Amino acid sequence: MQNDVADLRRFYYQRALGRVVQRVLRDRLTERWPPGGTAGMTVAGYGFAAPMLRPYLASARRVTALMPARQGVMAWPPGLPNRSVVCDEEAWPLDTGSVDRLVMLHGLETAQDPAVLLAEAWRALGPGGRLVVMVPNRAGLWAQSEATPFGIGRSYTRGQIERQAGAAGFVLEDCGAALYIPPSDRRFWLRGAQMWERTGARIARLLIAGVVVAEFGKHVAAPVGPGRAALVPSPREVLDGIRAPRPAGARRTAPPGGA
Repeated sequence: MQNDVADLRRFYYQRALGRVVQRVLRDRLTERWPPGGTAGMTVAGYGFAAPMLRPYLASARRVTALMPARQGVMAWPPGLPNRSVVCDEEAWPLDTGSVDRLVMLHGLETAQDPAVLLAEAWRALGPGGRLVVMVPNRAGLWAQSEATPFGIGRSYTRGQIERQAGAAGFVLEDCGAALYIPPSDRRFWLRGAQMWERTGARIARLLIAGVVVAEFGKHVAAPVGPGRAALVPSPREVLDGIRAPRPAGARRTAPPGGA
């Protein structure tokens, strides 16, 4: 199944629960990537990551929201020059190695081919680039409820997302969680969302979060193997044009026919 951009926009911008989710997930992201630390960087989001990207508009050199064609695209950000673009999951309109920070939200779990999508993310990221993936937690309540976008598509455990990203060449840097409140519109849960997030982070073994938040790095290994043979010039080549030395006292042989 695939999320629809109209449903996603309605959830995150019009529904009280969605606005709480937006704030919680955005806080998780900015804890890892403070906006001030992205000055001069290119920041991109794939799926429906636009709600996560707003803090970087003022600091990053370039911010792009990539929205898959099957989902649909919307103009973003409102009231400012558009920074969103529709794309295929296996072909992004980005130069190879041009992205410094990339976040995926509602992208991987609904991808037709997750391996191809992660390969495209690897291509777009530059050496040392970072990727944050936010996916539904298989053990959480949010993956079981179709009343939110997290109930659509695949759900993941921490080990599954680590193995899948690792197969694409990414290295796990950190793995956390978010959304410890149930997927409910009740004011009791919405008012206490921040308290539940703080509590959940401390006793995560007792509370099950709705979303896995994993950060990966792109580390390009140095070339290994024999490589090129080193060419070491001989002394004669170094001393090109200088006569070979003679033992002291050696007589000079006159050239034939000369004096």
